[in-house]
Amino acid sequence: MPIHRDTPDKDAIALLPPFERLGLDRITWVSTPKQAQQAHDALIRASAWGFDTESKPTFKVGEASDGPHVLQLATGEHAWVFQLHEPECRVIAADLLAREGIVKAGFGLGDDRKRIIQKLGVEPAGILELNTIFKAQGYRKEMGVKGAVAVLFHQRFQKSKKAATSNWANPRLSESQLVYAANDAYAAYRVWEALALPSHAGD
Repeated sequence: MPIHRDTPDKDAIALLPPFERLGLDRITWVSTPKQAQQAHDALIRASAWGFDTESKPTFKVGEASDGPHVLQLATGEHAWVFQLHEPECRVIAADLLAREGIVKAGFGLGDDRKRIIQKLGVEPAGILELNTIFKAQGYRKEMGVKGAVAVLFHQRFQKSKKAATSNWANPRLSESQLVYAANDAYAAYRVWEALALPSHAGD
């Protein structure tokens, strides 16, 4: 008989101690070609990254997004937040995402993948949708980063709604945007690490 597990609800998660997020001292804002190359050289030494993107919100009916505007990649020690308005940053970001042999783990990546193909012109390699792992373990609802952190670490992952709906196309990101974006990717990495599933990467 299949196992059915319940995804933690908001009330249960609210009672948990907070997840320890990355501070600004462990986050690099990437907005120039030099910074992008330095980020590239650091990231390719890892076997897996937490992965997410951010796009400027659309508020009008039928308005199409031209995102992603931001790409965030993280290891267990550091996160890099790429702004994609700079052409060389886009080229290096595309190279990283198309790179074989490195797991790119995250939540709800279907839309991210489509937008990356459209904007950066590459098919991301090694994408691992973490929700599918929890589904295989019997969780009936889509887990998401908050549920996964609660299940695996018994901690509460905090997300700022104000940062989530902010303008990610701004030429300069705020500190709250950097912390928000970086920690989405960092938490995904920590979940991947806890699941110990490096062999599940798929193209």
